[in-house]
Amino acid sequence: MLDHLILQKTRLARLAPLVLSALLITQVAPVAASDHGHHKVQAKFNQAGELARPANIKEWISIGASVTPKDMNNGKPAFPEFHYVYLDHASWSHWKKTGEFREGAMIAKELVSVGSKSSASGSGYFAGDYVGPVAVSVKDSKRFAKSNNWGYFVFGDDKALSAPADESCVACHKANAAQDMVFTQYWAPLRAVSPKK
Repeated sequence: MLDHLILQKTRLARLAPLVLSALLITQVAPVAASDHGHHKVQAKFNQAGELARPANIKEWISIGASVTPKDMNNGKPAFPEFHYVYLDHASWSHWKKTGEFREGAMIAKELVSVGSKSSASGSGYFAGDYVGPVAVSVKDSKRFAKSNNWGYFVFGDDKALSAPADESCVACHKANAAQDMVFTQYWAPLRAVSPKK
């Protein structure tokens, strides 16, 4: 009888780590499957139609950077100088599957000065400091039907809310953007993963 009890305890002792591992894997799996742990970001508007400044845009997916230096634009580029552009995680996942921007997509652009024109790697344009407002575009076909489904917003340094930008943003995007009001022609990461290559 004693031998039988010892044998049962030994079997249970061997099974315990396996059962514990299975429980832990079950608990972790939902987080691993949720777009790398990132929550779906949604645009938040108040009653006046102002957009609340999205949080943590630097944690979004970087879809590219370009530079319009002052010295190549008579000192007055429309958006000086470096443009760092980000897409929210859910929209990145959707883009990779479809080659399209989902309803609710948000794109953010930050501006950074040219800090230097030389470095250890050679001559060129190298980033300096953040210099301007953050521009955010939101795809919402109901709210922005008159502007090809996109709304454009500009946030100053301390601004928590932004009213829609003037029509010049819409006009520029309509005239110059390659796909769905977005300058995809400048963002190699989008083109590289699009199934519509």
